[in-house]
Amino acid sequence: MFRLRRMPRQQQPAVRPVRRRSYDQFCATARALDSVGDRWTLLIVRELLGGPRRYTDLHADLPGVSTDVLASRLKDMEQTGLALRRKLPPPSAASVYELTVRGRALRPVLAALAAWGAPVLAERRPTDAVRAHWFALPLLGALTGLTQGGVLEVRLDEGEFHLHVGRGAGTVLPGAEAYGPVYGYGPADRPDARIVLDAEVCLELARGGAGLAEAVKDGRVEVFGEGPLAAELRGA
Repeated sequence: MFRLRRMPRQQQPAVRPVRRRSYDQFCATARALDSVGDRWTLLIVRELLGGPRRYTDLHADLPGVSTDVLASRLKDMEQTGLALRRKLPPPSAASVYELTVRGRALRPVLAALAAWGAPVLAERRPTDAVRAHWFALPLLGALTGLTQGGVLEVRLDEGEFHLHVGRGAGTVLPGAEAYGPVYGYGPADRPDARIVLDAEVCLELARGGAGLAEAVKDGRVEVFGEGPLAAELRGA
């Protein structure tokens, strides 16, 4: 009678925790890049500077990113304290991602990168995707001299967005640890003023190639509204 030989049980490989890549340098810049240096991370921050967004909205406005990479980056951002995920109150059952205080503190970093990169946007390539709100940070930099605070609605051929400009915009809010809102998607509910221009003029303003007063005077920027912000934009 033959006996069945008992085969040795195959051992499972030990599961090791995934270690995030690091420069392993005792340097503030290197430590910062450990958190935001991966491809797509800063662009996700750019999207979330406009407010909480659903995963599907993020994927739609980040053309070229795969679903796996986007999910991985969002998870990394949660683990490093840059973003959090929360469920919207009923009747909505959707979950949204939003920046934490530390994540919102990246706003001046993104603004500086936008200012640095504006000169190389001289020509749009045929393969370039575009979204209207991608012009928000460059345009905000061109409007830092405004003294009247308010909500400015911006209309481009590519779509609409709105900016928080003037007093308090671009600075840390007094008595608070968080940065105030930068921009919002789509038209504003009750804008203090509205401007209509094209993307080329928007970029020219961001590059410093033209002043706002000059662009308004020669008709390349149309201003609508009756309040103090609209009056300042018209140069009144």
